[in-house]
Amino acid sequence: METGSPAETGAAGDEPVWRGLPPGLLRMRRLLLLVWTAVLALAAGLLPGLLAGPVWGTFALLPVALAAWFWRLLGRNWRSWRYAERADDLLIRRGVLWREETVVPYGRMQLVEVTSGPLERYFDLASVQLHTAAAATDAVVPGLDPAEAERLRDRLSELGEARSAGL
Repeated sequence: METGSPAETGAAGDEPVWRGLPPGLLRMRRLLLLVWTAVLALAAGLLPGLLAGPVWGTFALLPVALAAWFWRLLGRNWRSWRYAERADDLLIRRGVLWREETVVPYGRMQLVEVTSGPLERYFDLASVQLHTAAAATDAVVPGLDPAEAERLRDRLSELGEARSAGL
């Protein structure tokens, strides 16, 4: 029982069709970076400035400089996340310096769940968590549109049931 077109799932022997994550995940992570940078800059500048003198208040620039670097790293990390549905498995690719590709066979999946915390709901995001018998192969696809997360959960559940019937 095959669902989805070969262009969506990638026919056997063909290159998989990789999908990226929506930009809402990047916006959420960058907002968190700005909030934490403001808190750290205030703490790093205010405390030394009050206790040791105004010159020491320049320590507030250190968290700001680090935040500028992390801003760029967050963009690179977000662009590195990809997932592809194939006929027999789901591929998840991520990483900038250390690239990692996870292959989750549909027949090995035990549980597929969609999660969305308060911050994710505010940004209209959800994550798909895949659980398998081996703890090392559990995988997550973060920051999806909730409709896409539900579609992916339903499709993976359906394919998982169909593939595990033969075991």
